[in-house]
Amino acid sequence: LKCYPGRVICKLLCSGEKEVDLAVQSAKAAFKIWSQMSGMERSRVLLEAARIIREQRDEIATLETINNGKSIFEARVDIDISWQCLEYYAGLAGSLAGEHIQLPGGSFGYTRREPLGVCAGIGAWNYPFQTACWKCAPALACGNAMVFKPSPFTPISVVKLAEIFTEAGVPKGLFNVVQGGAATGQLLCHHPDVAKISFTGSVPTGSKIMEMAAKGIKPVTLELGGKSPLIIFSDCSLENAVNGALMANFLTQGEVCCNGTRVFVERKILDVFTKEVVKRTQKIKIGDPLLEDTRMGALINRPHLDRVQGFIKQAKEQGAEVLCGGDLYVPDDPKLKNGYYMHPCVLGKCTDDMTCVKEEIFGPVMSILPFDTEEEVVERANNTKFGLAGGVFTRDIQKAHRVVAALKAGMCFINNYNVSPVELPFGGYKASGFGRENGRAAIEHYTQLKTVCVEMGDVESVF
Repeated sequence: LKCYPGRVICKLLCSGEKEVDLAVQSAKAAFKIWSQMSGMERSRVLLEAARIIREQRDEIATLETINNGKSIFEARVDIDISWQCLEYYAGLAGSLAGEHIQLPGGSFGYTRREPLGVCAGIGAWNYPFQTACWKCAPALACGNAMVFKPSPFTPISVVKLAEIFTEAGVPKGLFNVVQGGAATGQLLCHHPDVAKISFTGSVPTGSKIMEMAAKGIKPVTLELGGKSPLIIFSDCSLENAVNGALMANFLTQGEVCCNGTRVFVERKILDVFTKEVVKRTQKIKIGDPLLEDTRMGALINRPHLDRVQGFIKQAKEQGAEVLCGGDLYVPDDPKLKNGYYMHPCVLGKCTDDMTCVKEEIFGPVMSILPFDTEEEVVERANNTKFGLAGGVFTRDIQKAHRVVAALKAGMCFINNYNVSPVELPFGGYKASGFGRENGRAAIEHYTQLKTVCVEMGDVESVF
């Protein structure tokens, strides 16, 4: 397998009404079998799928790099997180249970935690394989089936996941893949046999999905955009804070929803921090994402690259200073000449009212803003419609906990950033969505409670 950025890697037909219905009906039939299996039986199948992914790690990572453009180094981490997610929920599958409640006179009640049915998963293009695993692992562990639609920009690695599940022994059709854009997604959302929708993507699309789901009274999980604050206090470990800022801005070419792109730096260390961040950013190796030493690959497509460049142009017009990067990168290798590369960008002299600070750029662009006091920076950090993530770097652990408690964000980091343990819930506040992926919290979104009340005596009638 080789990577040729800017070239067509495959052509796929969009799934229409017939194909979507076929996928849902197939999943519905598989659900009848899967939902009747014990949690331990489901656990064994999920563990086998995790084993296959782990065994084929390098092959799948290469496929993902070609699919998305991120470095092979990062893609391998994504695949590791994917099989860990399956293992985690395999461990929970056998422990899913309701509770017993004692009532007067020997009567009692109990609850059953039951699967929903056929769930729809709609994924984003920045973490295609990992996002699919984050959605299907808890769904399948709870006894559901899933029909998954990847982004039309990254359609291929999820098909590999479907093949792996089949090899692992799931009932035929339990995890189905449909291909296409908005029209295919709408068919999934409107389908009467789809019980739940989980979506990762933009705020406008998430709003439309919520509207469609409301017509069918279907629960939704929305993991949407962000413009997250990263707060660097002067008492931090400078080297650690610089590493955190790079991790918070330049993973997957900056195409990460929870990136800490508003970097607030306490004024007394602004100059030294900025100098070090710029120096480190300029050293990031860009190029062929399949080479082991590459740390930044190509952006997803030309329109998105143009959009990111437009944000940088507007930032300069509004008074921001480009401290490094922001221009196109043209590799020497002729096979890469059509790739969508750019130098990672650091913007200085930013203010809270600039578009680059207010809107999600979704590219390798860091905005640095000075601050003076804790109270001031918390207020400014929360002054956004988004609330996906936030980070704090400081040696004062009391201050760290105090600040993250005040941040209106669903995923907060202390002295690290963009760490994604599958054991911890992930999701946002405000316009960044609701519901949670990963952790035990996801179990709540893929099961429903049935209450049973048992009378051990005679019924006392009021009539």
